[in-house]
Amino acid sequence: MHPRSITSQAILAVVACCLCQSASADLAWVSNEKDNTLSVIDTETLTVTKTVEVGMRPRGITFSGDFRYLYICASDSDAVQVYDTETATMLHNLPSGEDPEQFALHPNDRTLYIANEDSAVVTVVDTKERSVIGQVDVGVEPEGMAVSPDGKWAVNTSETTNMVHWIDTSTNALVDNTLIGQRPRHVEFSHDGSTLWASAEIGGTVHVIDVNSRKETKQLSFKIPGIHRDRLQPVGVKLTRDGKYAFVALGPANHVAVIDAKTYEILDYLLVGRRVWHLAFANDEKLLLTSNGVSGDVSVIDVDELEVIKTLRVGRYPWGIAVQP
Repeated sequence: MHPRSITSQAILAVVACCLCQSASADLAWVSNEKDNTLSVIDTETLTVTKTVEVGMRPRGITFSGDFRYLYICASDSDAVQVYDTETATMLHNLPSGEDPEQFALHPNDRTLYIANEDSAVVTVVDTKERSVIGQVDVGVEPEGMAVSPDGKWAVNTSETTNMVHWIDTSTNALVDNTLIGQRPRHVEFSHDGSTLWASAEIGGTVHVIDVNSRKETKQLSFKIPGIHRDRLQPVGVKLTRDGKYAFVALGPANHVAVIDAKTYEILDYLLVGRRVWHLAFANDEKLLLTSNGVSGDVSVIDVDELEVIKTLRVGRYPWGIAVQP
């Protein structure tokens, strides 16, 4: 083969590789609670590429199954807003009940379970019909929401009642409650659906619950030299798909705890921004992003190296993060 042909092929290969890498970049959408905006981050270049105006006090944020639509809890607008992710424009509101804070989408990609903090209910919405199909009475100040991978359970935490509430999604009826630590915030199912991790902010603990029995099997607490225990307030939790790590945002302690998800050993504490709230992985789980409310930024963690590699300025009081592949 002629040397020039080899050179041309090599150049084309490099170009194709670059295009492929660019095409594979994720977009992380961050809700800024005080600015009524979303910041959009390119996870390859680690830059903020756009800012989108949304409803009042955006907090919970998630995607439809095909990532065409973005759902946002606009808490002070008493609405769940639906955005087109390609154009970043609002399509419509969904009925949500009062003060929606967090929500979780059922694997059927249709049923949305919404925690209504002010009214002590979980509102169940059909996102296709844009209608409420039920409301479930739960404890006082419901916040955290998750749906199990098999779609059997919708789980809610109530901050004042200090419980995890188990809703049977086939009937949308409350069937059980699990008492945990003080002021539970977030719930996260393991990817195999066998366990549920629940953070208790004021209790300073994370509770691991067996899904079959709905009983607690492990309680974790945290200790960082030089930081008072009252500042160790667990909020967001994320688990890797391979079951290796659990990451826990520790609020005003300004650290993320790294936990061996099999042995429950705390491996490390990573210093991030001020008042770290929620967490989200890039699609390949090479990066973990944290929303740091008081410092108004996002920390980027290299998951393999377990170190913070960059801090990105976003809006005021970033709250939730969701990643679009």
